[in-house]
Amino acid sequence: MNVLLEQIKKRRIALSLKQHDMMLRVGISRQQYQRLESKGNPRLDTLELIAKGLKSELLLIPQEKLDVVLALLADESAIPSNTSQSATEKRKSLVDDPWQGLLGENE
Repeated sequence: MNVLLEQIKKRRIALSLKQHDMMLRVGISRQQYQRLESKGNPRLDTLELIAKGLKSELLLIPQEKLDVVLALLADESAIPSNTSQSATEKRKSLVDDPWQGLLGENE
């Protein structure tokens, strides 16, 4: 759980948000948020609210795919946001065909 809480804190800081700002975005008091971020054990619905407040998504990633996902995220973070048009286009194509590439077929 500590890894998840650390990721939440890093994301909040990356968005230049203070704990007080999360009160407005998530709807919980600063004290509740502070407790959650430091040593909390949040419920799933609370995690979903926090993720939405941090412009993020909660995902279950199969362990065998974790390295691929982490590599993809590392590559995307190295690309400036104005040149990530192809990543946006890839996501749109995945919306149209969510099974794309899962069976090892060529795109």
